[in-house]
Amino acid sequence: MGQIGATATQKAAAILSAANGLPAVIAGLAADTEASQLQFQTLHVLSQNVAPEISDRALGLSYPAVYVYCGKLSNSLQEKFRTFSGQAEMMAEVRVTQDRLDGLDNLSQVMADAVTQVLDASRGDWGGGYFYAGGYEVQYGPAKAGGKNFLQTAKIKFDLEISI
Repeated sequence: MGQIGATATQKAAAILSAANGLPAVIAGLAADTEASQLQFQTLHVLSQNVAPEISDRALGLSYPAVYVYCGKLSNSLQEKFRTFSGQAEMMAEVRVTQDRLDGLDNLSQVMADAVTQVLDASRGDWGGGYFYAGGYEVQYGPAKAGGKNFLQTAKIKFDLEISI
């Protein structure tokens, strides 16, 4: 059953990092606003569930970063005679950083909005028995020490229907 979560994570990360995914949406948002902070050199989409304190030290990545992972699997056997028929609770955790608190909250909200726009455009069949019907929940975290000086996160939770 662990492979189901890994496959769901890979599919979600591929959709977010595709050319018509987050890079295109962020470029559109940067063109629509005067916020120069949306001009990112790199955007990392990673398939990991790792705390910011550890990723800052171990990975040394630049920000913004989106960490995609499966938080929970639920095999409810909605369809009899299937190996797995249920839901995967997926998380896309957006992490942004800058050296000042000013505008950090706005930046995390814009990045979370970009993720939700990609999810909205990706409703339907993701292939191999994975389906995204839509819907998500966004939870904004407080700013804390990390990254360049201050780090803020936003978690986007969404469910995939799986029938394998």
